[in-house]
Amino acid sequence: MNESVIQHILIVDDDEGIRSLLAEFLAQHGFHTHLAQDGKAMRSVLAQHTIDLIILDIMMPGEDGLTLCRQLRAQSNIPILMLTAIGEEVDRIVGLEMGADDYLRKPFNPRELLARIKAILRRVQSPVKIVEKNETPIYAFLGWTLDTGARRFMSPDQLEVSLTAGEYNLLLAFLEKPQQVLNRDQLLELTKNRSAAAFDRSIDIQISRLRQKIEDDIKNPVVLKTVRGGGYILAVPVVVKYHE
Repeated sequence: MNESVIQHILIVDDDEGIRSLLAEFLAQHGFHTHLAQDGKAMRSVLAQHTIDLIILDIMMPGEDGLTLCRQLRAQSNIPILMLTAIGEEVDRIVGLEMGADDYLRKPFNPRELLARIKAILRRVQSPVKIVEKNETPIYAFLGWTLDTGARRFMSPDQLEVSLTAGEYNLLLAFLEKPQQVLNRDQLLELTKNRSAAAFDRSIDIQISRLRQKIEDDIKNPVVLKTVRGGGYILAVPVVVKYHE
């Protein structure tokens, strides 16, 4: 990620104090911030600006964060980092199921927020340097293909399947290590650059979302299998090729 490129972050929170503090902190670290107190303001910002990441609070009056997350995912794959209060475990899980890329509990250390933001942006944004086409692999399995150069995931019927940033990086982690058991800690390290916290279910939720897209029967998966006590495995062979 080229640090000279100014990245735009949209902060959606009904608390003016939190919006101001986050905006000031992120500005000190080179980000351009946009502020929205509700869904209407959020949509106005998105209509006028290109946003690289959205910080979205769950607990807001009117349209809450879960509602807005659902709306956003129906329209775009902009990375979403959700803010949750202690005790909102169910809401956090629902948010991840809806496609949020990560979450952070309030109160939080601003430096932890910054680390999460940078990790998400590293995962979703291609390097600015020119990459030769033959350096970007295409992974194929059971008729599915993931073109890492174009970041396109195609079904056996040649239909493009939309992936969130989290889903893309989780799938890529499995494709790079096919037929190997990967536990939650390894998957979090590979996809989110952090270790698992107690009761962290984010990987399980992302696995569930991927299965809904690639498995014929999600109750009896044949591609992404669960290994009892061990983690998960991409259980089918993977063919790797490169652009000519």
